[in-house]
Amino acid sequence: MMSRYFLRRISFLRAADVCLSALLVLFGSTSMAAISLTKQGEPIRCGVEDLSMQQLQRLRVQIGHWLDAGGQVLSTATTIPVAFHVVRYDNGNANVTDQEIEDQIEVLNAAYANTNFQFNLHSIDRTDSSEWSDHRMGSSQEAQMKQTLAIDPAHVLNFYTCGAPRRPNGDLVLGYATFPWMYSEDSQMHGVVVLYSTLPGGSEPNYNEGDTGTHEVGHYVGLYHTFQNGCDEPGDEVDDTPYEQSPAFDCPSGRNTCPDPEPDPIHNFMDYTYDSCMDHFTDGQSDRMDTLMAQNRPSMFIVQVAVDQL
Repeated sequence: MMSRYFLRRISFLRAADVCLSALLVLFGSTSMAAISLTKQGEPIRCGVEDLSMQQLQRLRVQIGHWLDAGGQVLSTATTIPVAFHVVRYDNGNANVTDQEIEDQIEVLNAAYANTNFQFNLHSIDRTDSSEWSDHRMGSSQEAQMKQTLAIDPAHVLNFYTCGAPRRPNGDLVLGYATFPWMYSEDSQMHGVVVLYSTLPGGSEPNYNEGDTGTHEVGHYVGLYHTFQNGCDEPGDEVDDTPYEQSPAFDCPSGRNTCPDPEPDPIHNFMDYTYDSCMDHFTDGQSDRMDTLMAQNRPSMFIVQVAVDQL
């Protein structure tokens, strides 16, 4: 049975005026001028840009078509293998230890404990390349790194730690990731990239408990930022996350930026607060993970179902 979240969103999709898309501007463009994506003096929490209303509408249509064609949302407990690629500078700096990687897996499993997803360690490799370790999103260096190092993207989450991942304009980010629908499921471009010092026990102040990885894996399984669309419908496409006008930093208890009786979701893993402030995903976010992964990464479910049936 489909969840309340999913039924409501499909209803919204079928009632939407498709012609509206011609009047919409990119949310990412307007939001840059209206809100800050970083706290002064700190790297940008996440390099993933919010989607425009046109993109959101197109994705809702695709989900509707997929369901109409018989697509099924699987509620199967799935363990995703994670291949860690430690991309250091030429001199070996920006290394992470095996223990930090194992601790990162533990952080992911604790964060996703109330969802259908868990994670185990597939492999660890280390590469010395300053050009790859300090790269910009969308660059030829990113593509070369992933095309060289990626392992079986249809069945394995490729997790890259780097010395200085950056936005196209050169701003340092703590991490970024691909959404499930951005490429075919076997594309080497899929994966998560994080600043090496954000792993548990790392040196990044306020962001060294591993929840940059948690946040970026959230994008990997289909979640938006909690402040997607600000105070406007449909928000982050999840019913049980309160609307939020802009990213929250630090841990501002009681913050409420929208005309909503509930305070902002500052403790949600998909906001921008400190690692120590983040502690949960909602049931609606869990439902969305199931839907987007079943639609766009079915091979991860197929392997798990086959194992369960042995």
